Amino acid sequence: MIFESLEVGPLLVNCYIVACEQSREGIVVDPGGDADRIVRLVQQHGLTINTIVNTHGHFDHIGGNRQVATTFGARLLIHQADAPMLSGGAAVALKYGLRVDNSPEADGYLVDGMEIPFGTCRLKVLHTPGHTPGGCCLYFEEARKVITGDTLFADSIGRSDFPGGVHEQLLASIRTKLFTLPDDVTAYPGHGPETTIGHEKKYNPYF
Repeated sequence: MIFESLEVGPLLVNCYIVACEQSREGIVVDPGGDADRIVRLVQQHGLTINTIVNTHGHFDHIGGNRQVATTFGARLLIHQADAPMLSGGAAVALKYGLRVDNSPEADGYLVDGMEIPFGTCRLKVLHTPGHTPGGCCLYFEEARKVITGDTLFADSIGRSDFPGGVHEQLLASIRTKLFTLPDDVTAYPGHGPETTIGHEKKYNPYF
């Protein structure tokens, strides 16, 4: 499996490019900005991108959706509960003095438990509300990796003080959907460094 990450956009979101080494089919997760850099990395690997996945709908994670989707002709997937945020990203960003493009509408919706194949690889969607109502994590079981968006960070958790955030729901999502994964699974968050499920179960101060 090809698994690349790069920090993009004004708030340094971790964008992930994940692909099958054999078929060169891949996905882009959370293209929050700097779409030109994302496109160049995809092209360097000679990948075909058919799908963009947003872990949630906050503006810093969706700001590059339009350019990346247009460049590759890729479909856009997000949980239905967060889909209304796609058209309002630019307005929210302006409140913070930042600029991003509004995203196109979703082409389909993430559903808890659904699997998305690309080449010989696949990911499983874990719906983990609490940071946002539609927040999701993406589990690559064979590779022992999970992209956690803004649900779980290294030694921390996502904020729940934004509209739609619920602290207890976030904690429950982490306990039931992430902390039930094997300890050796590496977690790749939406911001900051990677960690492991085992480390977070043992040392995360929120638990």
